[in-house]
Amino acid sequence: MAELLSAAQMRAIEAAAIGTGTVTGLELMERAGRGVVDAVLARWPALADEPRRAVVLCGPGNNGGDGFVIARLLVQEHGWQVDLSLLGDPGRLPPDAAANHTRWCGIGPCHPLTDRSLGTVDAPPDLVFDALFGTGLARGVDGDAGFLLGNLEMLRADFGVRCVAVDIPSGLCSDTGRDLGNCPAVDLTVSFHAEKRGHRLSEGPGFCGHVTVADIGLPHDGRSHGSAAPVWLAEAPTAELLAKSPAGHKYDHGHALVMTGGPGHTGAARLAARAALRVGAGLVTLAVPPEAQAEVAGQITALMMLPLRDADALTDLLWDTRLNALCLGPGLGLDARARSLVEAVLPLRRAAVLDADALSLFRGDPAALFDLLHPDCVLTPHGGEFARLFPDLAGKMDAPGYSRIDAVRDAARRAGCVVLLKGPDTVIATPGGDCAVHSARYDRAAPWLATAGAGDVLAGLICGLIARGLPAAAAAETAAWLHVETALAIGPGLIAEDLPEALPAVLAAIGA
Repeated sequence: MAELLSAAQMRAIEAAAIGTGTVTGLELMERAGRGVVDAVLARWPALADEPRRAVVLCGPGNNGGDGFVIARLLVQEHGWQVDLSLLGDPGRLPPDAAANHTRWCGIGPCHPLTDRSLGTVDAPPDLVFDALFGTGLARGVDGDAGFLLGNLEMLRADFGVRCVAVDIPSGLCSDTGRDLGNCPAVDLTVSFHAEKRGHRLSEGPGFCGHVTVADIGLPHDGRSHGSAAPVWLAEAPTAELLAKSPAGHKYDHGHALVMTGGPGHTGAARLAARAALRVGAGLVTLAVPPEAQAEVAGQITALMMLPLRDADALTDLLWDTRLNALCLGPGLGLDARARSLVEAVLPLRRAAVLDADALSLFRGDPAALFDLLHPDCVLTPHGGEFARLFPDLAGKMDAPGYSRIDAVRDAARRAGCVVLLKGPDTVIATPGGDCAVHSARYDRAAPWLATAGAGDVLAGLICGLIARGLPAAAAAETAAWLHVETALAIGPGLIAEDLPEALPAVLAAIGA
């Protein structure tokens, strides 16, 4: 999996390479500028056919230094006309940026950045390069720079001007993906060495356009370069992870138990149970209140059903240790019976997925839930449920520098189990700080998943994978990927019932 870097980690990687003499800062800047030019011409090959006109907006740091390199390469190697403007005093540029400023000034003028640096509407450029601010920005962009960034959207919409961000769009927090102020939406973002967290989190994908990574020769040694464990971008599971043994039988693949609510409230659990069965659990049983048995029996075939009156009956049922994964929450209800079931299950320390109602039952007393949880549990809240269980952490996500990654890591430590915060930027963390982001954005955007019951299916997928023997975190990451991949296979018009039925084709495509 590819690592998603914070700004501090990227600085540490660069400093380590420079400190060991592997590369100089000037060499990194040259590679970065060339990487942007190469990425532009790869994205839009027609631009290489004849000289074009570009505007390069350079900032007062090393991001601006990258801009000087871009401008020089466009003029010297491609014959473009380039108008370059600099924000700030050239005498205060960092050494490497200053060196590239001097090189640029040998072939073209460096104008002070003003509100007219984009030119006029009667002669718009073909391309604008945003090299104003990079990954270290912690505040919004104001003044003339903010005005220009605000006008980029108009240039794109009204004149078809393409905009390219150098590393990250100026005004976007590279750690949280939040708009700090006046962040422009661009067509292409060229990141260096690795994607940054802001490219995937929160509002970031809406501003970044297409994201590509330019290799600038830094080592990919797998070190996190910081006190926290790495954050990985979740990728497709391997065929080996999901394959079944040809000699196995159903009990080799686990027995999942999914609990339902009362009459009229069994659909969510049935969705979860069918997903658990489709993802490969050997057996799946629905535990149903006696008064809802007729309703459920008329809706299932391969799924099994057992009557479950109360918590005492559940405790007796779980003497059967072959029931190795439980799903509590979808349609379970918010009454005393539902809470007693959750409180009966968790002390037995059986692997469990808690979703929906199983989380909302503790909205006024989350500490009571945390006291019951153990490392083989997975919590799957959406944003509202997360805020009810972790109100302080949810509130901090509005603060500068505190991201969904930080919040979910802190939540997992507090709960003592895996936490999966749902969304197009799903974040999964363990109590030990291991973290993965499953991004359903860019080419994996699946907006059709915003439909009733889709979350119940995800809970069932996790439960089924745990029943099959996957550790809780691996089950959550794999389920999140399968959930989106299946939605992409279905496309518009998707309803939750479609997801389990489309899963076999997805599993076959990865060789499972």
